[in-house]
Amino acid sequence: MRSKILPAVYAAGSTGRIALRRAVAFCGLLAAILLASAGAHAEIVVAHAGGSTTLPGRPQRVLVFDPAALDTLDALGVEVAGVPGSNLPDALAKYRDPRHLKIGTLFEPDYEAVAAAQPDLIIIGPRTAAKRRDLSAIAPTIDLSVDEDHFADGVRRNVETLGRIFDKQAQASALLARIDAALARVRAAAPGAGAALMVMVNGGKLTAYGPGSRFGWLHDDLGVKPAIADVKAATHGEVISLEFILKTDPDWLLVLDRDAAVGRNSEAARKVLDNDIIAATRAAKAGRILYLDPARWYILGGGGTALPIVAEELAQALEAGRSP
Repeated sequence: MRSKILPAVYAAGSTGRIALRRAVAFCGLLAAILLASAGAHAEIVVAHAGGSTTLPGRPQRVLVFDPAALDTLDALGVEVAGVPGSNLPDALAKYRDPRHLKIGTLFEPDYEAVAAAQPDLIIIGPRTAAKRRDLSAIAPTIDLSVDEDHFADGVRRNVETLGRIFDKQAQASALLARIDAALARVRAAAPGAGAALMVMVNGGKLTAYGPGSRFGWLHDDLGVKPAIADVKAATHGEVISLEFILKTDPDWLLVLDRDAAVGRNSEAARKVLDNDIIAATRAAKAGRILYLDPARWYILGGGGTALPIVAEELAQALEAGRSP
């Protein structure tokens, strides 16, 4: 049936047509508001390392204990209300500003500050995972710890999860594309690059990492050939000596300076490895000692921006055949 309203409006002349346009515009605006309101209040089910958590709607006030998650949220353009009060690297220096509430440390929440913040969502990672139950009593809490055995996939999944929670799917897709491209570069360069040994310098001591360890994704996900396959898996690696490195004699020596990562001494690793024993290795002779970005490998590991940056730097070195 044809409507009798439109002919009547047009018969009324320009005044009627203006009124019609205003009415249509108002209806469109009202529909948009209703749809946005419905989206904001729709439940969001989040699967994470601690299980499954249902959010009553899109979070507006978010507290983040995990630096890797904060790295991803920053890339997605998500506003964050509260962060740890220490151990935030320079890449996230803006969150040191007092306008961001300080809610404890990476390991120990300030429960009074967390409760006073009245968050809609709390995000934790491996360093705070043991506190999930206590934090969940205050507000919905998700654990974005990444499984070391499926590291790259875990990082991708966290980017997708945060993009979905905060309606930042377009930004998440762009970030995932960068991650995939960076990882592909390393995988393409790795087969002909030779064998690598990853070591960490911590308080003057040396530890090594191999497949299946905390940084095993270097070999397991990216295909970099390990100089030795049976390094003991441990949180801080297997304790080794300078002589161990010489005996292993890798084509590449990848060095993570933990002291620099935690702000103790920015030159610790270079001093420890500046000796005749290391100078006699194939890696040193070929200029293949690569000092890794300490904060992005150790503090921000698993972050949506940190991962492609460290992968791009590694790919650049492997492609060139020597450290930059």
